[in-house]
Amino acid sequence: MRQCCDVIWAIINKSRKKVFETEGEDIAALCAKYTGRMMEEKNKNIPEHVAIILDGNGRWAKKRGMPRNYGHVQGAKNVEVICRAAWDMGIKYLTVYAFSTENWNRPKEEVDALMKLLNQYMKNCQRTAKKNNMKVRVIGDKSGLSEAIQRDIAALEKATEDYDGLNFTIALNYGGRDELTRMVRKIAALVKDGEIAPEDITENMIEESLDTAGLPDPDLMIRTSYELRISNYLLWQLAYAEFYFTEVPWPDFDEKELQKAVEEYGQRERRFGKV
Repeated sequence: MRQCCDVIWAIINKSRKKVFETEGEDIAALCAKYTGRMMEEKNKNIPEHVAIILDGNGRWAKKRGMPRNYGHVQGAKNVEVICRAAWDMGIKYLTVYAFSTENWNRPKEEVDALMKLLNQYMKNCQRTAKKNNMKVRVIGDKSGLSEAIQRDIAALEKATEDYDGLNFTIALNYGGRDELTRMVRKIAALVKDGEIAPEDITENMIEESLDTAGLPDPDLMIRTSYELRISNYLLWQLAYAEFYFTEVPWPDFDEKELQKAVEEYGQRERRFGKV
């Protein structure tokens, strides 16, 4: 009788174990599925590409009784902070407006100081990029820059071309209208030489002829210091980007401020012309 009971209990326990394991597997699968959906939903709310107009350096410095150039130095330091924060949030591409084609109209003393700062930044950026595994690219009319800066840009791009972390793009001597003008000239030359016909020109061809060829269009454009305009920045590429303007000047724009911008972006509905 006792042996019979032992056999019965063994069968029951074996069945219970089997049921439990099956339920456990189902629960694990459901948890994994739910977690995956949560991650997908979270990633949907993170912009793949963020473009920033770094504004307010000079006013930030003046408010503190310091020369404008001091603000530019602090602003340059903040770039690395935001690069790390962006990558940690899941942002894959970051493009910053460092020096525009119109910035040459500033006082010579300020322009000279900016060029000196940019020259030094290009050299320092190699170490920063290596530390953070960043691939760095510079867009704009490089021919308008000094030979020294052009050499530093080429060395920086070459040294970081195989890094697979954040894709960091610096707009330097850049202007949206200038970029479009250079693009039109490239395509017009192809038409003139008979390599293509006018009807062969497509949006893809235009995109491939821009400085940003190979980069996805920005999802979110941020401008600091609360100037409500885009100032000739990425005129083609920002067609469907969400805009975010903040009163915070660039030197004070930290990880928390970036998070605010990303959170607001996540609350917007991007329809791309659809209902």
